[in-house]
Order: sequence, then structure tokens, then C-alpha cells
Amino acid sequence: MAESISHRKIIHIDMDAFYASVEQLDNPELRGKPLAVGGSETRGVVSAASYEARVFGVRSAMSGVQAKRNCPDLIFVRPRFERYKEISKKISAIFYEYSDLVEPLSLDEAYLDVTHNKKGNPSASLIAMEIRNRIFEEVGITASAGISVNKFVAKVASDYNKPNGQKTVNPEEVESFLENLDIKKFYGIGKVTKDRMYHFGIFTGKDLKSKSREFLEEHFSKSGLHFYNIVRGIHNSEVKPNRITKSVAAEHTFNENLTSEIFMIERLERIASELEKRLKKYNISGKTITLKIKYSDFTTQTRSKTLAYFISDKGLILETAKELLYQERMKESVRLLGISLNNLNTEIKKTVVVQLRFEF
Repeated sequence: MAESISHRKIIHIDMDAFYASVEQLDNPELRGKPLAVGGSETRGVVSAASYEARVFGVRSAMSGVQAKRNCPDLIFVRPRFERYKEISKKISAIFYEYSDLVEPLSLDEAYLDVTHNKKGNPSASLIAMEIRNRIFEEVGITASAGISVNKFVAKVASDYNKPNGQKTVNPEEVESFLENLDIKKFYGIGKVTKDRMYHFGIFTGKDLKSKSREFLEEHFSKSGLHFYNIVRGIHNSEVKPNRITKSVAAEHTFNENLTSEIFMIERLERIASELEKRLKKYNISGKTITLKIKYSDFTTQTRSKTLAYFISDKGLILETAKELLYQERMKESVRLLGISLNNLNTEIKKTVVVQLRFEF
């Protein structure tokens, strides 16, 4: 195995269909039934789907219309983010009983470094099992876990025996585990990259490993070195309990598609106001404003502008968003608008905050 492999003990915990599981927990009538959180049979996008719905091909980010077409008996419920946050805090409290090195990725998943844990337990696999049992007993929903020597392999492994399972990849097993894995199972390789890899005859980790570093850098640019390393089990990123937020965003899906820029400006004012509230609350400002536009045909476009100074004021955010809106004509009617702020002062101040993304 490559010398860069460390012998840390990293757990990746991932809740199973978290939003849908919480809804089924709170409403017994929904248990065992195909459920979609968010969207509707006529509008919107699915935020999460229960495993009963996934059997029919219902997935997050799918339009409600398509989800209903796939599963005629699908039940739609409105998301309750405050409730999900409440449950997430209970789960997080369990994590911290085992380690202070906890890196939340979202409300429903986190990394834990248990190399030196509070329980003095040398087995990361047993710790993961104990945590999963406690989540089920104390909260009432299930979780899956991946256990290995680094974050990348742990993340991939957590998806291996879902739902309600876990997979341990020991140090001596890492490279063979990755070699036998379908390339689309590699965390961070999306559809576009997967299709490009297929084009080059890369279907498994073994195929990827056969390519030279020079080949991968030539065809995948900066990501080439990353791919070269991860398939060899080299991923030295530490579990970072104080994650620095990279962006703050607000977006809104409309009940009816918008065709007039006047109406779009009205919606952008509301979005900018919500964004300002969050920025002020956490004392965050940024330089790069990105306007997100999702059209009626579900294609998405982003337009960005970087300023010479940090901003958090609604007026400046709105003016820049308007400028981006008028940058070019709309190609279709618009179903969603969003504004995000990147290039934040958190990287300078090292402010400890959580990732902020919300809808209203």
C-alpha cells in the first residue's frame, strides 16, 4: 500500500433518507409508504425520498411531476427544517460523547476521528455500531456508517451497505476495495466526469489506477492528481471540527414560472433580505455574488461577479444581482432564483460557523 496511507480511524456517519425518516418518525401513518419531502405532483423539486419511494426511481432533485409519474402512490409532505435541525442536534450530541473531532457536512452526515476517542475503545467499527444503535434507540431513526483510514474511503464505505448498515475497510484492504469499485461509486465523481471516464475506458477503480498521473492531469486538469491519489488510498485531509463556511445562499422556487424581469426583481429583493439577515447574524461578508437561475426546462445557469471589497448589505447584494440578471436575456421562463455569497471573510478571520443554505 502507498506510504501516504495513515492509520487514523475515521468514521463517516450518514443518516438514512434523513428528512423522510423524520417525517415517518413523527407520523406513523407514513411509515412503510413511498414519501417525498418537498415538491408536489404539479410543481417543485423533491428534497428527499424515502426508501419505499426510491424503489420507483424517485430521487432528490427530481421534479415533483416526474416523481409522481414514477410512483403514482407517492405522498408529498412539506419540509420542516426546524424539526430536522432539532433532530440533528440530538444526533450531534451523541457524536461528541465519543470524540471532539467531529466535522459536520450537513444536518444528516458527519466525519468523526476516533483514533484517540473518549471511550478508550480501540475498535472504530464497534464505536460506529454503538453510535448507530444509540441513534436508533434515542432518536428513532437509522444511520449507516463507513469506517476506514481516511475521510474519502470512509465516505465511500458508508454508502456500501445502506440503509442501516456499515462497512469497515481496514488499512490493508483499502487499495483492493477501491480497485473493485465501480467508478461511479467514487465520492466526488458525478455524471459528467463519470461519462468522460467511461469514454477513456475507465469503468472501475482498477481501470483508473492503470492510468498514469500525466494522463489524468492532461484529461482531467487539476482533478487528475486527486484521482491519481484517491484510487491509491491517498487522502490526507484531516477531520476538521471547525469548518469554515465557503458560501451563504438563499433561493426560492416559485409557485408559477416568471417571465417578467420586473417580477424577478421583486423576488430578488426578498431573497437579498433573507441573505442579509443570515450574514448579519453570523457577522459574515463576501466579495463574490452568484445569481442562480433555474428555468422551466430545469436547466440551471449561474452568473457571478467578484467585487474589490467585502459586502453584506442587502442594497449592494441586490444591485449586483440585478446587474447579473440583466447580463443576458432569459432563454426560458424562470422557476427558481437564488443568490449566494462566496469568497468570504471567514477565511481571513477563521470564524467558526456552520454551512448555511436555506429555502423559504
